[in-house]
Amino acid sequence: MISLGIESTAHTFGIGIITDKGKVLANATDSFKTKKGGLIPNELGWHHEKVKDTVLKNALEQAKLELKDIDLVTFSQGPGIPFPLHVGMKFAKEISSKNKIPIVGVNHCVAHLEVGKVLTKAKDPVLLYTSGANTQIIAYEAGKYRIFGETLDQGIGNFIDVFARYMGLGFPGGPKIEILAAKGKNYIELPYVVKGMDVSFSGILTNLKRKFDSKEHKVEDLCYSLQETVFAMMVEVAERAMAHTGKKELVLGGGVACNKRLREMCKIMCKERKAKLFVPENQFLVDNGVNIAWLGILMGKIAKRNHKGIDIKPYERTDDIKVMWK
Repeated sequence: MISLGIESTAHTFGIGIITDKGKVLANATDSFKTKKGGLIPNELGWHHEKVKDTVLKNALEQAKLELKDIDLVTFSQGPGIPFPLHVGMKFAKEISSKNKIPIVGVNHCVAHLEVGKVLTKAKDPVLLYTSGANTQIIAYEAGKYRIFGETLDQGIGNFIDVFARYMGLGFPGGPKIEILAAKGKNYIELPYVVKGMDVSFSGILTNLKRKFDSKEHKVEDLCYSLQETVFAMMVEVAERAMAHTGKKELVLGGGVACNKRLREMCKIMCKERKAKLFVPENQFLVDNGVNIAWLGILMGKIAKRNHKGIDIKPYERTDDIKVMWK
């Protein structure tokens, strides 16, 4: 079976193609970027409308396939921003209808976990999922992917991007913060907010803005301190989840997992626990269609040939999903 997956939850429009053996045939993306400012939902939708046909063409060329060779069309139902999600769903339905291909919608967060497993050969991991809007610690327990900890306000990626934007760095801000942090030498004390198994970033963001406005600290030191603080928070709750579940594998997912310092901290923690760390390639950490296509294969038994009842689910949670494929 060959699955074509469409990703459109936020700033990236992606189309991936993968086989039921886990062989990636294509991963084509086009992401919305700004020199100044952040994400505006309408602009994201218009961006996706503009690039969708080109991204599809690029994916099929990479895979050396035609649409008649595709067995399943998959799209990200949510969670995500409604307008971009709607563009992806509509495009998936068009491809499905014109080519008489079954269609299935999938959960974006679960897709990150499942693709991490198939690409790294992890068997039963805890997923530390750190992306723009979604920040969760997920693991399979008693028939579902359970959330063992999550953000109480904003996602870690959004938190980093907002501070980068406040400093005038534009979007995406994460890679720019990482570069600046590598030049920082002095740790500046910041709030460390872990509440039980959950984390919070809003107070840290306010504190950072005040410190930046005061001009008492170097920007590099602020970025360094940001990373050291919030990454330590994430590693702490991930370690607690591993201790609670008894699992010996940690998989990283989401765009923030591209950060080398976060990976280093996770590696140290796993080594101390005699556990294994698995990190997919960066192209599968950030939003992409391959993740969606793979979960579509796993959920293929519930795919439909008609579009009745198929819709976006912007607020769908990871633990809403019944894991019928395990």
